[in-house]
Amino acid sequence: MIKHIVYLTFFCFLLTSCKTLIPHSGTNHSDTSSEEGVLADQTLKTEPLSDFTLEEKSISDQDVELMSVDDLQSDVAESNNLWWLIRKDFNLPTPEKKRLIWQRNWYAKHPSYIERVTERATPYLYHIVEQLKSRKMPMELALLPIVESAFDPFAYSHGRASGMWQFIPATGKRFGLDQNWWYDGRRDVYYSTIAALDYLEYLHKRFDGDWLHAVAAYNSGEGNVIKAIRKNKRRNKPTDFWSLDLPRETEAYVPKLLALADLLARNDTFGLTWTPIDNSPYFAKVTVDSQIDLIVAAELADIDMDEFYTLNPGFNHWATEPKQATDILVPVSQKEIFKTALENTPAEQRIAFKRYTIQSGDSLLSLSKKFNTTVALLKSTNNIRGNVIRAGKALLIPTASYKSGSYVKSKNNRLTAKQNRKRSGQKKDIRVRRGDSFWSLSREYKVGIRELAAWNSMAPTDPLKIGQKLVVWTESPTVAHDKASIKNKTRKIRYKVRRGDSIARIAGKFRVRVSDVVRWNRINPEKYLQPGQRLTLYVDITRQH
Repeated sequence: MIKHIVYLTFFCFLLTSCKTLIPHSGTNHSDTSSEEGVLADQTLKTEPLSDFTLEEKSISDQDVELMSVDDLQSDVAESNNLWWLIRKDFNLPTPEKKRLIWQRNWYAKHPSYIERVTERATPYLYHIVEQLKSRKMPMELALLPIVESAFDPFAYSHGRASGMWQFIPATGKRFGLDQNWWYDGRRDVYYSTIAALDYLEYLHKRFDGDWLHAVAAYNSGEGNVIKAIRKNKRRNKPTDFWSLDLPRETEAYVPKLLALADLLARNDTFGLTWTPIDNSPYFAKVTVDSQIDLIVAAELADIDMDEFYTLNPGFNHWATEPKQATDILVPVSQKEIFKTALENTPAEQRIAFKRYTIQSGDSLLSLSKKFNTTVALLKSTNNIRGNVIRAGKALLIPTASYKSGSYVKSKNNRLTAKQNRKRSGQKKDIRVRRGDSFWSLSREYKVGIRELAAWNSMAPTDPLKIGQKLVVWTESPTVAHDKASIKNKTRKIRYKVRRGDSIARIAGKFRVRVSDVVRWNRINPEKYLQPGQRLTLYVDITRQH
């Protein structure tokens, strides 16, 4: 018995030394929907010991299971897992609607996806949660980047939405996110989070405190939700989210968020792997008062470029913006190292300069393209007022400290990587000619408009420039030969995806291979099909029932 008391005493000592004393609650989701005002009372800061209570039980020598030090430390780490902490603050209802159940089942059947996206959330989740806590907003919104971008700050959609929170250009500017040659604030993980929550707060107020309407409007625009509500009012129908006639994507969007919250809240039932994330800041913000080369910044912070881009995906090229202060994120452990190194590095050593003698035919525009910079920066660096430069004169040109390939996540390098990614068919490089559009090129090469845009890291509505390089993946001769050889007994059909369909199920139904369905439709087998989506199939009519 004395041994048991010693272990229990040691257990209590460990608990009192922890920064966060929120236990793994194992909360049933049916309870969380009725917790009103919980956001106002909860905090991610240190909680007093009095808030942590142990269930009192009668303990005997027979039913006490002694715990090792490793077991105790494991339990303490579990109680500090940010995923388990935020689910305590869920308060949006998750009714057993068909749309929600369908989305929940899909996520539950793809545990590797949940594990992958929650691992990607590691650097960002604490910042999001802190912002939600301070604003007393529903903690379910911390899961919204999973629905929007799978926590990928470099995500770019067919609708010109960019970043972890998927802002389109106009909405990004409306909420203070700068977008210029050097920088795109929509990808800035710190400021885009603030802008996204500002937008959601505005929508919440706009829709009289209805969070589901606000989330729906975040996806489809407030105009679509307003129109759907007015339509139902005219017909004396309910105006809750589930009763509205909204775009198909939006009708799935809100259920996805609620399904994720339900899976996390009831993880004891579903058993998915939510990659553990510590309840502590991952990054710190440091203001740099001059332009700085990104590789120089990473070296001063003593981090590699992958880590730098993970925290600073908003920079388009090789440096921060000129002539202004810029905020750079670094791991918390590197903050003081970075600040000290900056203090010891003068502004002129943070950017490399090349002395260039102007040649006949040079212009500020041609030189800006040649040296991957801007006309404005060339003019300001060399105190040029107009646009005229003279052959034989010298210019100081700010240049990257390293070869362009070293800036692996720059806009140009991301584009090159996307265009060179291996796909089915044959790759063809083309140059945009006068009068070309995504529509005309898609017709010429017999490919989808969205596919063509995506292959080139663009949206179908993005403008094309004459001389711009694009890649097209055309059907390989092998595929064409396959179609010709089976033409006599094969029919091309268009199949409309039904609820519950999967690629495997459709392939089995028509007795074709899964790989063929993927190849014929150039779809990602990792993504699920949407009801109403149309597929092209080449079916052997002699093998059908």
